[in-house]
Amino acid sequence: MSDLKAIVTETKSSSQHTGFHVDGYEKIEYDFTIMDGVFDVANPELANHYTKRKRCLAVTDLNIYNIYGKQMEKYFQHYRLELVVHKTRIGEKAKTMPTLLSIVDSMNEFGIYRKEPVLVVGGGLVTDVAGFACAAYKRNTNFIRIPTTAIGLIDASVSIKVAVNYGNYKNRLGAYHAPIHTFLDFTFLRTLPVAQIRNGFAELIKISTCSHLDTFNLLDKYCEHLIEQSFGRSDGSSRELIDAANQINREAIHEMLKLETPNLHEIGLDRVIAYGHTWSPLHELVPDTPLRHGHAISIDMAYSATLANNRKLISDAEHRRLLHLFSRAGLSMDHHQFDEDILAKATTAILKTRDGLLRAAVPSPIGSCVFLNDVSAEEMNEALQRHKEIMKEFPRNGEGLEAYVDASDTGYTENADIEEGEKTMEAATKKAGQLNGANGHVDGSNGYTNGAEYVSDQNGQMHIKTNGTNGTSSSTNGNIGKLISKISVLSA
Repeated sequence: MSDLKAIVTETKSSSQHTGFHVDGYEKIEYDFTIMDGVFDVANPELANHYTKRKRCLAVTDLNIYNIYGKQMEKYFQHYRLELVVHKTRIGEKAKTMPTLLSIVDSMNEFGIYRKEPVLVVGGGLVTDVAGFACAAYKRNTNFIRIPTTAIGLIDASVSIKVAVNYGNYKNRLGAYHAPIHTFLDFTFLRTLPVAQIRNGFAELIKISTCSHLDTFNLLDKYCEHLIEQSFGRSDGSSRELIDAANQINREAIHEMLKLETPNLHEIGLDRVIAYGHTWSPLHELVPDTPLRHGHAISIDMAYSATLANNRKLISDAEHRRLLHLFSRAGLSMDHHQFDEDILAKATTAILKTRDGLLRAAVPSPIGSCVFLNDVSAEEMNEALQRHKEIMKEFPRNGEGLEAYVDASDTGYTENADIEEGEKTMEAATKKAGQLNGANGHVDGSNGYTNGAEYVSDQNGQMHIKTNGTNGTSSSTNGNIGKLISKISVLSA
């Protein structure tokens, strides 16, 4: 929600031409609620946003709907609210204007009022595209965000950036558009694969290494348990782990909000949370099968730590402690294609983004950071050579587990022929599985190419546990494109 205040004064130029000067500011305010069970009928907070018009348009990922759709229906039925659902598949390849326009079509058909909030439920790709649709629709349509992935909950939730890809450029078209409310429900992690939990864990290392030592200490203490037990949301998690996870999540999100909210429109370019984002934006897409974002930034962070250690900004002990945390988490610290050529190209690219300065955030010491602008190509290459020597001491020479995107991350064109689209998905999944080694999900035990697993909950109901929430290689109806369903849940 925003409000604009301004003062307009008359002006006269040196050439005596008259005009006006506007001096104004835009007030931006929005809320976060951390809760377990956002779709639990005992929690009315979400429903309260829709009581005025007695209806809700929701945009969600198809996988999320397959798992949580009945719970969503039951929730809105309980509060006597009509629910209309736009179901979509959004991966990086479908993070496009056509996908955005399909959401706009649903908003048009629904007849959204200017201040009526669209409900957006899903991972960062879904919230990016649907959020941009809301920013564009009638120039400013409200939305409520419910992230469902580890990265979405921990990192993307603090940002007001929304975007789509254009051509070969990530997030080339976008806007700054804040949701009026974000609900952070970490129980969604129960149905998220370990590979995606690990992906989000990297973002926690990022913020804690450069800005919050207490959180770093907790990550170091509970690393493997947090990843394996879905941040305390898996059955059988100890009270100690649950409390630690809650503290980590709350403090990390709070710290990122404190750092980012004074700079929501990124006017300031020295950004603490850009640790790990100096060379990774280019390197992430270098492999034929792209790296997962968490692994790409981990390589950047680990290399940056070696660079900082060379400059004595962090001690040898701190350097090793940080590298061992990445390794224990199964995150990548190096890659065979992370070389001097990529360093040079990535440096050239980031200098343009950061207005001619490197602005590389590095720990100094762990828990705080400095920005480096005076790193020569020679120094970068020397640090890289030393980093690769150090990596020989770690499993897989520092390369991570399940580091490459698979069908859960990639996404495919909306209008592809169904049979051909499924073949493409299967091929990409197999390739990612081969690259991911023994941990690649290919031809899972139930015969699904995306490694989908049917799991039974405590009530004996069956649920699908997939390799993520942003696209799979199979579905019950075989549809690839946009799916919209209207679910009348008003009581008679």
